[in-house]
Amino acid sequence: MVFADEERRRIVAGGPTADVPRSPCTGSAVWRGPELAHSRAWERHLAPAHLDELDSALQAVRVRGTPLLRISADHFPLPALASQLAGMADELENGRGFVLVRRVPVERFGLAAAGVLLWGLGRHLGIPVSQNATGHMLGHIEATHEIRAARPFHTDEADTLAVLCLRNDGGAGHVALGSSAAVHNTVLARRPELIDDLYRTYFLDRLGEQAPGQRRCHAVPLAHRDPERFSLRYDRHRLESAQRFPDVPRLTPGERELFDHIDGWAAAPELRLDLALAPGDLLLVNNHAVLHSLTAPADATGPEPRFNALRLWLTPHRPRELPPEFWGDAHSPGGGRGGVAPRDVITPQSSTARKPHDRPVRTPGPIRPVPR
Repeated sequence: MVFADEERRRIVAGGPTADVPRSPCTGSAVWRGPELAHSRAWERHLAPAHLDELDSALQAVRVRGTPLLRISADHFPLPALASQLAGMADELENGRGFVLVRRVPVERFGLAAAGVLLWGLGRHLGIPVSQNATGHMLGHIEATHEIRAARPFHTDEADTLAVLCLRNDGGAGHVALGSSAAVHNTVLARRPELIDDLYRTYFLDRLGEQAPGQRRCHAVPLAHRDPERFSLRYDRHRLESAQRFPDVPRLTPGERELFDHIDGWAAAPELRLDLALAPGDLLLVNNHAVLHSLTAPADATGPEPRFNALRLWLTPHRPRELPPEFWGDAHSPGGGRGGVAPRDVITPQSSTARKPHDRPVRTPGPIRPVPR
């Protein structure tokens, strides 16, 4: 399905107005990487009692034999750690927009148990949403055949990103973060004439993951700002890929220049925060507040990946208010928002150019008892 001429003209005409905010963003969501690198205030370390709770919660799931997708926060009880997770959720929405939990003991578990661990923690933070059209809720990030270049800074298709590192030999997996609000402020200070373009509606290629009869692109605003927060939805690959469709308006030179500035300033040393993930590190990111880039190279000489991680997309239990058009027509049958609406959960996943080193984790059935 394509956009009719009248609708396309309406969307293009529906750009920014005189009400576009032209003042700098303020608050703790505006940060610079070099300053945060010295503070480490964004790190969290689990106490021994919290680790014991994780073991007990996993054991409770094993005893019940609960399938992964049916595990709720009640099935994964964390009476003491729950308050810590609530604080992390608040930091994601109202603070810096990211948290790094150090050294969850994943070495004790196999892949299936690590997936249950991430899922159980995620259920305390929000509602999981599908990561592709085949309904996969838990992603496995790896690169086994070639060196993967870093994907440019972008945001994912859900409110919150959770990445649990399982393996990172020699620091092969590298994550870089950038404050969306700090990038906004830099563009505002250096090229204020481009701010109008930041609040326009753009077209994002759905990369073939739409259901039959649905449009091939989302028409969504790039940014939204309320009195308290700045929110950005940015994926240049999908923005430019949408240009292959004749019914999508052409990007203007000014819009492409804006994208160049977003890319450049997010990656600039004076704004970027580089993180070295270790096995057991759990990275939580608010996609609206923080841009991210992940490099996951493989050892071309060996059969095993040097970097492995699990990924979860979440809708927070108390998400920020955003206009409905921020998500296009994406929806989640489980009550979340964003993500990729499942089209057919039986059809095997096909590879896409967007996620070349990702694959789904097979959803485990009942988690059987294992020796402790």
